[in-house]
Amino acid sequence: MKEFFGVASLVITFVGYVPYVRDILAHRTKPHAFSWLVWAVLSAIAFAVQFTHDGGPGAWLMGLTACITFSVFLLSVRLGEKRIVPADWVSLALAGVALAVWFVTDKPLLSVVLISFIDAIGGFFPTFRKSIANPHQETASVYFIYAVSLVFSLLAFRDFSLVNTLYPISFVFINLGMAVFLVWRRSVLRTKSTERAKVVV
Repeated sequence: MKEFFGVASLVITFVGYVPYVRDILAHRTKPHAFSWLVWAVLSAIAFAVQFTHDGGPGAWLMGLTACITFSVFLLSVRLGEKRIVPADWVSLALAGVALAVWFVTDKPLLSVVLISFIDAIGGFFPTFRKSIANPHQETASVYFIYAVSLVFSLLAFRDFSLVNTLYPISFVFINLGMAVFLVWRRSVLRTKSTERAKVVV
């Protein structure tokens, strides 16, 4: 069953990202390069920690995530959001700190706590900031579907320890929150647009 859940998490993630990549190529979605670079680095660290701590099939998803997020980062360099503010550089620097801690220290739990915090505060910030004004530049479904795949990956862990599960658990809530925010923000802008149209008429 562990292998089944591990494979299921990969299939769900792959299927979920198909519309996201399609929307990027169609210029409907504009990913923020910094967010996706930060996610690529953090996912790679999480995968390394899980792989070395008997994560088993539960670690597979983070490996795939690192590959996908880096691929989206490459796409975003050409087709994504180009406006970068100082806070975005801070997000990238924080990811570098987490990477350094993982390499230099022998404290994997500290690294996992750091990447969970950095992901919540730094990784999502550039995309969140961009989506306040332009929520339609993100594909909301990819965040919801990825949260579902994370649940399956959690069920696939051989060693259900805090080191292995803290990051994916935090990522479940962050992705669900992002999906809800995008839907809510679109609704707000749609209501404002309708009200302006009524005033004009």
